[in-house]
Amino acid sequence: MNPDDPLLKILACPLDKGPLHLLAADETQSAEETLYNPRLRRRYPIVDGIPQLLPSSGEQVTEDEHEELLKRMAP
Repeated sequence: MNPDDPLLKILACPLDKGPLHLLAADETQSAEETLYNPRLRRRYPIVDGIPQLLPSSGEQVTEDEHEELLKRMAP
């Protein structure tokens, strides 16, 4: 998935229905891209190019991870 993908404009967090931010694999501690909700501090995996947006698929990030991800999301 790339940052200009039109699908990103319509994807929403399953919990708060707000927008998600695409994080490249090097911005996370995982080997795959993820979608991140900074409001709830939840990260959702993208497996084989398919976003896993079930509430149970998301994982809570720690305070330190959240701060690091916010720095990388800033323009």
